[in-house]
Amino acid sequence: MSALRWTCKSTRRLAAELVDKGHAVTARTVARLLEAMDYTLQTTQKTREGMAHPDRNAQFEHINTTSQDFLERGQPVISVDTKKKELVGEFKNAGQEWQPQGCPQQVNVHDFPDKELGKAIPYGVYDLAENVGWVSVGGDHDTAAFAVQTIRNWWFQMGQSLYPDATQLLIHADGGGSNASRSRLWKVALQDLADETGLRIWVCHFPPGTSKWNKIEHRMFCHITKNWRGRPLVSQEVIVNLIANTTTQKGLRIQAQRDTNTYPLGITVTDEELAAVQLEKEAFHGEWNYKILPRLR
Repeated sequence: MSALRWTCKSTRRLAAELVDKGHAVTARTVARLLEAMDYTLQTTQKTREGMAHPDRNAQFEHINTTSQDFLERGQPVISVDTKKKELVGEFKNAGQEWQPQGCPQQVNVHDFPDKELGKAIPYGVYDLAENVGWVSVGGDHDTAAFAVQTIRNWWFQMGQSLYPDATQLLIHADGGGSNASRSRLWKVALQDLADETGLRIWVCHFPPGTSKWNKIEHRMFCHITKNWRGRPLVSQEVIVNLIANTTTQKGLRIQAQRDTNTYPLGITVTDEELAAVQLEKEAFHGEWNYKILPRLR
């Protein structure tokens, strides 16, 4: 038997092979035969999540219980994450937008990054109780310092007025990226935020491979993507405006702002600096669940 996998062929190629073997058949006939055998053209489907952590469901239960406690007491609960980095310039953007017939938006053929415009790095904060969000659009690096600065911006420009009596803050975060559970810089930066605000900051990380369950993904980021569908993101200002004008029928509101600060890579946090963090781990998976207390001034 030939090593050729016939399933990789189109109906036209399959018909040509059959004709070479003496069968008078057309591509359409091949298609009808495949349909008669219940074959259809399909894309791949993401269903296999790989190895799951044994305490995955228990961590979800812990996140839910902790969140309900905070919400019932009127304490803020936020979901944070970095949205996909976007090329800035006249580049193709997925989706369709209404245009005069025969007049599609003209964009670059190739997606080579523009060295002057660079990329946009949107880092978001979603408030579970108020259904509002904040997005900082950076252009440097997606680091823990950038992530915590975004949370700081949200607190002083949105959160503080929404929760004037807050003494605690609960953060839902993925286990990797700029807010990784193992990141030393993330914890040191959160300590500075706790000192500055006086808030006791609680963090719950999602188990490995479960980032899609982070509420910011399907309550805020997906709506931003829909809002700028089919439009080239020609500048940082356009990106900020499109994000800030994203709304939903359920009342989602978003504020957005450029972050022009620089966030260098490769910052080393010493053991002494980490030891100075007032970090208290919870009994259940302390590497995922912990709180950082403000230091006395």
